[in-house]
Amino acid sequence: MLDAALIKECADPSLRPAIVEQFVAAAGSTNPLAVTVKSGAWLILVPMATTAEEAMAIVRQYADNAVVRVGLTQFPAGVGVKDAAELQPDLVDACVNLRKGTSMFAKVLRIVAKWYGNPQSEHVFPQMFEDAVYAWRTGEFEGAGVFQAEDPGGTVEIFGATPSSLEEDTGRDSDPKASQPRRPRGTRCRSGGDADRPV
Repeated sequence: MLDAALIKECADPSLRPAIVEQFVAAAGSTNPLAVTVKSGAWLILVPMATTAEEAMAIVRQYADNAVVRVGLTQFPAGVGVKDAAELQPDLVDACVNLRKGTSMFAKVLRIVAKWYGNPQSEHVFPQMFEDAVYAWRTGEFEGAGVFQAEDPGGTVEIFGATPSSLEEDTGRDSDPKASQPRRPRGTRCRSGGDADRPV
């Protein structure tokens, strides 16, 4: 579980703390130095970093040729950079990673919410949240890349949604490695596999 003070100081303020916790539990890591590397459908085994320098060395080694996720939020390292040399070591700083990751996830959630018609029902939120997590993991929603997509703006107001209702309705395990992303119910989302590849 994330430290409440870390969430308060670092997470995107447009997301409730409960949603931040659920997001990191579903799609992130408990280790701020965690680096995940995928090439197509293949997970590439990399050494477990014990320092920020080691983590960034792994990120830079693979960033040009594979999909690299890093830190607490498993932020897509290649987003917004054209060259691996531009990647900053603050990606593995817990606070910076949480700020960047939750800010990007908030945008993804807004994209998904817009597709749903911006509902405010707590009964719709678990599915919408699950679709947003799926989009975060694959980099796509409705066949379009979400990381470079324009932010539709606004806020996602869900009345009555709580961490327990999310966990109960999505049926997700708190272990982010427990399962691969799966096709969300009720959408026509198509995963291209390499949607979050650096561009």
